[in-house]
Amino acid sequence: MKALAVLFDHRGSVHRAAGRHGRAIASFQKAVRHAPGWSVPWYNLGLTYKYMSEWHESYRCNAQAVRLNASNEAAIWNMGIAATALEDWPEARRAWALYGIKIPEGDGPPDMNLGSVPIRLNPDSDAEVVWARRIDPARALLTSIPLPESAHRHGDLILNDGAPVGYRMRDGEEVSVLNELALLASSGQGTFEVTITAHTIDDLVAFEKACEAAGCAAEDWSTMRILCTACSEGHPHEHPEPEIQGEHRFAIASGSLEAVQSAVSGWAAAHPHASAGSVITHLPPLASH
Repeated sequence: MKALAVLFDHRGSVHRAAGRHGRAIASFQKAVRHAPGWSVPWYNLGLTYKYMSEWHESYRCNAQAVRLNASNEAAIWNMGIAATALEDWPEARRAWALYGIKIPEGDGPPDMNLGSVPIRLNPDSDAEVVWARRIDPARALLTSIPLPESAHRHGDLILNDGAPVGYRMRDGEEVSVLNELALLASSGQGTFEVTITAHTIDDLVAFEKACEAAGCAAEDWSTMRILCTACSEGHPHEHPEPEIQGEHRFAIASGSLEAVQSAVSGWAAAHPHASAGSVITHLPPLASH
């Protein structure tokens, strides 16, 4: 019976790799029926349900895989992801502890500082890699200002996977890129854009400080680079740096258009040798936030 289970488990993996999730689930379920005490097809079921964002089933199957094999680290991790998506904080904490991660004491969501991490938003469509602050093994807050096409906002809370899918450089070190699995909570911040003409690095620094003083986040979209697939999913090679002088497209995240306009006009008045265009609203702030 184990030989048949191995066969069906292999078939399920082939179907999943081809995106045939329904057929993959059917194959893994057959593997479970032939070898109910084998943890591998239970893990593969949980993994497939994770890719489908079926969090209750993903949790159930990964938890069963862990019960059958307490050393199945991949199942433990995915159990933690699913529990996080379900906001089942006792089970999420239990999973991270089983994995060997030290979690702060408490009953609610873990509040940790795991550093900056690049997150690939919308990994199955028009992906964009942005920076985020990881607050526990499966959650991160976006610190970049994503392009409006991503339908994400500065400060959004993201459910992230744990497997590296490429690398980026930060402070001279490689940092693993992690895929977004779901948007857990929108920040409600608006995404705005303004083009300024700068002559020195001081002009750019002053513009960012003016935005910060107005309670806005700012990011120079002129420094963004569209990477080839090999770079995006691997180890990026060097690309030319942008010029300081000339036009710069700045993204600004704020809860109000008025705050953005005030920051831009204040900077322009203090730097008459520079100039700023009109503020463009890409994503308006959400009224409920």
